[in-house]
Amino acid sequence: MFETMIENLKKDQQKLVFTEGSDPRILEAASRLKQENILEPLLLGNPEEIHEALKKYGFPIDGIEILDPANYPEMDSMVAKLVELRKGKMDEEACREVLKKTNYFGTMLVKIGYAQGLLGGATYSTADTVRPALQIIKTKPGNSIVSSCFILQRVTEKGDERYAMGDCAINITPNVDELVEIAVETAKTARVFSIEPKVAMLSYSSLGSGKGETVDKVREAVEKIKAMNLDFPIDGELQFDAAFAPEVAKTKAPESPVAGKANTFVFPDINAGNIGYKIAQRLGGFDAYGPILQGLNAPINDLSRGCNADEVYKMAIITASLKE
Repeated sequence: MFETMIENLKKDQQKLVFTEGSDPRILEAASRLKQENILEPLLLGNPEEIHEALKKYGFPIDGIEILDPANYPEMDSMVAKLVELRKGKMDEEACREVLKKTNYFGTMLVKIGYAQGLLGGATYSTADTVRPALQIIKTKPGNSIVSSCFILQRVTEKGDERYAMGDCAINITPNVDELVEIAVETAKTARVFSIEPKVAMLSYSSLGSGKGETVDKVREAVEKIKAMNLDFPIDGELQFDAAFAPEVAKTKAPESPVAGKANTFVFPDINAGNIGYKIAQRLGGFDAYGPILQGLNAPINDLSRGCNADEVYKMAIITASLKE
């Protein structure tokens, strides 16, 4: 999966911001990305702290750019830009204060085009990555929310299995229109990973077998998406077994264009999504990549605070590959 992404990135070198530049996991991943000529890492933080960490851990970062918000020569211009973007919600003093933090500073570097994307969250919370992205990068035209997707991959003797699952990390109880956005964005993300989306909108009901408000919500979202005449098949509401297993689909949804062969799954809420992808990961032996943030005007992604260097490396490749 990553081989094709890496080949493409080597042809189109991008600069990716890492908000926690002195973290040993970030240093190891950034060094590897630079040495393999995949992208241009940009480390944020105090240069002395970063070099001290390098001495301690011994990762080569020759040629890697380091920027410190405390000594950024264009800070006055950046502050003025942020004041303009926040339109009265933050004054100059407040903007100058938040730009001392690498999450806001790094997001502004993406906004002004100095870098093409950002990866944070090794020590920051998800909210601390998403909040500046929403305030500065904002959602794409036509989108009202940020959502998330996980890519599940398992390599077996039968080949490389890949599935997309959303939203498992951001929106707690999405409404009908938010489910529509999540489904459309998850299908787009699936294609980045060479998954040609067949989208199942999941529920505890299959095409009317059950009743309830959440079933109605999923069904209405499916109707709205079908009316959009998009270039991928979608159906629902579907139980997971009907969406995934051909033998079950024959009984529960024999006329469905998706049932029994779905590869992109949209959950009705975060409870189902978070539980679902983790069951696949732990019981099914799948590698889970994400959360991949969707709906923003630029590639911004969040790391788990429990991540290792290899996960940082792979999420960096994913983030850079999301640039449209």
